[in-house]
Amino acid sequence: MTRVLAVRLDSDGDVLLTGPAVRALAATAGTLDVLASPAGAGAAALLPGVADVLVFDPPWSGYAPPAVDAAAVEDLVATLRARRYDRAVVFTSFHQSPLPAALVLRLAGVAFVAGTSADYPGSLLDVRHHRPDGLHEVEAALDLAVAAGGALPHGDAGRLAVRRPLPDLADALPAGALAQVGGGYVVVHPGASVPARAPAPDHARAVAAALAGAGRTVLVTGGPRERELAAHVAAGTPRVVDVAGRTSLAGLAAVLAGAQAVVVGNTGPAHLAAAVGAPVVSLFSPVVPADRWAPWGVPSVVLGDQQAACAGSRARECPVPGHPCLSAVTPARVMAAVDALAVTAVPAAEHPVGPVADVPAAPQEVVA
Repeated sequence: MTRVLAVRLDSDGDVLLTGPAVRALAATAGTLDVLASPAGAGAAALLPGVADVLVFDPPWSGYAPPAVDAAAVEDLVATLRARRYDRAVVFTSFHQSPLPAALVLRLAGVAFVAGTSADYPGSLLDVRHHRPDGLHEVEAALDLAVAAGGALPHGDAGRLAVRRPLPDLADALPAGALAQVGGGYVVVHPGASVPARAPAPDHARAVAAALAGAGRTVLVTGGPRERELAAHVAAGTPRVVDVAGRTSLAGLAAVLAGAQAVVVGNTGPAHLAAAVGAPVVSLFSPVVPADRWAPWGVPSVVLGDQQAACAGSRARECPVPGHPCLSAVTPARVMAAVDALAVTAVPAAEHPVGPVADVPAAPQEVVA
């Protein structure tokens, strides 16, 4: 039985974007595990095709990487060696190197290692994949998986997906919130792991208030560390319900799946929304290119000045005063995008189940 390890040491959103590639590897393996960082382990556990998730906090990746811990690296090598993986594929973003992870895998005795590398890999890679120009991150990961021997099963269109069934909304939402969403709702997710990729708090608050003023119920979502932000966005506005920090990741997926549209920056929940088939209004800061990171495979509208001064900078904090690439997007434009997409929403109960589901998707619209 072939044992394969998929390595993606990034955040939840990055892991979700690797999902189709993971399925392609799983379809040609006896068993497939994922090595993820603490920031991506929750998403890895939601991916179809994954048998087990190993967790390691790498000193070479992440928003706030830890110091090098020799004992932790040695423990990882010992764990990988004990599991006797036949093959490993290291998935990275276009600006990252697979070589640190590949060295660890070699030390663990993995005989076949593949990765996408612009740098000379020495003896670390058996497949040194070159990323073709013009690919979305989903396509680039899948291209690597195929080069490493993977193949999507028949009928799998390569869309993002999570394990089904999702929790019921009654279980996913905090007490009292479910009664407020009976007529449908829009999600506003104001935060992001990288601040430059999120709207300013007051901007997000104005968007939520405008949606509520137009008669829509708005759920404000966020992680446990975003509760203060969500409270600010929701404060004092009727029809705006703060549920941040009160759902699991699977519960958040259920909330997103039931939404008429999801308003979110370039961050993990945008990709989680795509994985459950929800239409996405993407407030996209161009610090990374939208053609590589925009919501994949669902009806979406990308708003934001993609030619702003910060374009391509990979900045973590906005380098331009006032965050103009997003702050110039008026609440009225967001409402118009929500109105256009809400008619495409598919009720969560009607979403196809399983990793091979082909969720119909409209072409993406990019609005500068």
